[in-house]
Amino acid sequence: MSTFGAAAANHNPNKSFEVAQPPSDSISSLSFSPKANFLIATSWDNQVRCWEISRNGTAVASTPKASITHDQPVLCSTWKDDGMTVFSGGCDKQVKMWPLLSGGQPMTVAMHDAPIKEVAWIPEMNLLATGSWDKTLKYWDTRQSNPVHTQQLPDRCYALTVKYPLMVVGTADRNLIVFNLQNPQNEYKRVTSPLKYQTRCVAAFPDQQGFLVGSIEGRVGVHHLDDGQQGKNFTFKCHRDGSEIYSVNSLNFHPIHHTFATAGSDGAFNFWDKDSKQRLKAMSRCSQPIPCSTFNNDGSIFAYSVCYDWSKGAENHNPSTAKSYIFLHLPQESEVKGKPRVGTSGRK
Repeated sequence: MSTFGAAAANHNPNKSFEVAQPPSDSISSLSFSPKANFLIATSWDNQVRCWEISRNGTAVASTPKASITHDQPVLCSTWKDDGMTVFSGGCDKQVKMWPLLSGGQPMTVAMHDAPIKEVAWIPEMNLLATGSWDKTLKYWDTRQSNPVHTQQLPDRCYALTVKYPLMVVGTADRNLIVFNLQNPQNEYKRVTSPLKYQTRCVAAFPDQQGFLVGSIEGRVGVHHLDDGQQGKNFTFKCHRDGSEIYSVNSLNFHPIHHTFATAGSDGAFNFWDKDSKQRLKAMSRCSQPIPCSTFNNDGSIFAYSVCYDWSKGAENHNPSTAKSYIFLHLPQESEVKGKPRVGTSGRK
């Protein structure tokens, strides 16, 4: 059944549209098809679910389409560039390839020795990249059972972003390993995070000239790769409330305007413009954390989950009382379109 309309206000202060039949446990990743409005969610209930999202004027409907099951909690997902095929990985140490829109059965295409935290499809190479807590990054040709290449990482993989030819891997101990995918078997550069605390998320600039990094300490770093651009690097605080500090869980660039969204354990999401160093819009806080978020392919829909994010440990998690939600927000242009930079003759 599809539903039009917004959810109860207490869970949904931003008047977003609630996705029908959400997962029964915390949501670990969200990803939209690059071709159409099909949304994937992975969850701690071992499921990968797909909805078809449709708009009717200013209303949005979600129709559950299909799901598959892993043996253990699922942590990450991505789509192939054909918009037909989904990859999902997690605590069962494998990645499943699901030919979702052709109705095929899922098959295992990647394996690690520990849970798989991140997965990325690289269309320019026709390869799948997987990052694991076993301290390796592997590249896979999905037609072969063994990895094309295994790259040792300095520590457990926590975050991964690809904007070809740039790939950045964030690991434990604040390592940020930069790869030029035209030479993927060698590290291009290793950077210590500009943030003092554990990395939670990374996002490559759309122009591949640098990346964003978010930490558990409510701060985002804007980092340029070119040594001549280091003066443009800065960090800023977000997802804080007085002395309360919350994790930055998700970073997403807008596919058209190249501004970006942050989402945090404070239950808020904000839109920012790194070039003018401005916050474009702060949204109202939800009643639970936002562990993950994503834009659709043209940036007209921003999906975000509202659920327990494990930041307070398993002892504070009760799936019978803490319901999980997925919401769809329709960004206004004023929220996501960057402000022109003021020239030397202008005033701020």
